[in-house]
Amino acid sequence: MTLALIDYGAGNLHSVENALRAAGATDLAVTADPAVVAKADRIVLPGVGAFGACAAALRAVPGMIEAMEQRVRREGAPFLGVCVGMQLMAEVGEEMGQHRGLGWVSGRVRRLEPGTMAAKVPHMGWNDVVPVSDHALVPAGEAYFLHSYAYDGEDVIATSDHAGPVTAAIARDTMLGVQFHPEKSQRYGLAMLAKFLEWRP
Repeated sequence: MTLALIDYGAGNLHSVENALRAAGATDLAVTADPAVVAKADRIVLPGVGAFGACAAALRAVPGMIEAMEQRVRREGAPFLGVCVGMQLMAEVGEEMGQHRGLGWVSGRVRRLEPGTMAAKVPHMGWNDVVPVSDHALVPAGEAYFLHSYAYDGEDVIATSDHAGPVTAAIARDTMLGVQFHPEKSQRYGLAMLAKFLEWRP
C-alpha cells in the first residue's frame, strides 16, 4: 500500500509524516512528483498558512493538480486533506481576497466570526469533534485546532463549537478533509490516521 504525502512547500510535512508512520504507514513517499501521486494507493494533502498562498503553491507544481484529479476524482483513490489541505477541497477561499480552490466540494472558506467576544480568533487548542453524520473515520472525540478560516458548505460530517458550529470534517466519495490537526491530536489523531490507512470506501 503506497501513500503519497504531497510536498508543495505549504505543509507541516515532518510532523504529518511522523504521525502517519506512527499510525502504521510503511510505504510512504513525501513527494512533489505528480507521477508518484498518480500511482499512489492513498494520498494526503497537508497545508499550513493562507489559503491563496497554498493554492498557488499547489498549482505551481507542474502536473500535480492533474495527477490528483485523475487519481482521486476519476480513479477513486482514498484522499485525506489536513487543515488548509482540507480547505483547498472547496470552490473558493476568502482569505485576503478571493482564491480558487480545487472545487471538489461545494462551499467556501470564510473567516471565523464567532458569536461572542469570548471566542477568540484564531480558533486554537483542543475542542470537541461532534459527528453530524456517520463516518467510519471521524467518531466523536477531541482534537487540536488552529485556524482563522473555516469551510462553509456541503458534505460536512462533523463540527466543533467555537461560539457556534464550525466545520471540523467533510467527506464525499473517497475524499475526507479534517480542519483539525491529527498529527497534534495524540491518541484521537493517530487512531483516525490508522483508520485512513485501512479505509476501503
